[in-house]
Amino acid sequence: MFVLGITGAIGTGKSTVSGILAEKGLRVLDADEISRMVTGEDGRAIPEIAEVFGKRALSSDGSLNRKYVSSIVFTDNKLLDILSSIIHKYVFEYMDEELQKEREKKTKCVVLDVPIPVTKGFVDHCNQIWAVTCDDSIRLERLVRRGLEREDAKRRMAVQMTNDEYAALADIEIDNSGSPEELNEKVEKLIKEQLHERGIRI
Repeated sequence: MFVLGITGAIGTGKSTVSGILAEKGLRVLDADEISRMVTGEDGRAIPEIAEVFGKRALSSDGSLNRKYVSSIVFTDNKLLDILSSIIHKYVFEYMDEELQKEREKKTKCVVLDVPIPVTKGFVDHCNQIWAVTCDDSIRLERLVRRGLEREDAKRRMAVQMTNDEYAALADIEIDNSGSPEELNEKVEKLIKEQLHERGIRI
């Protein structure tokens, strides 16, 4: 089974690239989506988060209190690292289980959509990695249009890896500083060059 990793910082369009591949029929394991699941009501990560960050970190329904937790972790890198390590552990545990199921089904290709390209659970599973990058000023405007306060968007961008760091660990860099049509053309080209050539018809 060919495992394709898609990664990139917030606002680069990583999820758009994964969305194109999903529309083509590939199974996409989206780390953000799985993260919401493991931090939702009765999620796998909830007991450990409550133990580390206290009961205030949970909402009344037993899910992660995102507003409160965001307010403390995005101004303290140490706390952000602790929260990230807890959530990542359960996200990748779930991904491992799903990858095994797909192998048993003889699936030809699965996509891992992961914003933070950790070695264990992502890089070590991927046969190839595509990093989606984008000019920082364009990323900022996209995030503001998405509803984030400008300063909050800047803070979130500041704690992530740079475009160069993403590009350095990837096999292929996709620059998404242009139009949606240009991005679609780039992805279609890569599908033909990288997937069709490996016998993966989508």
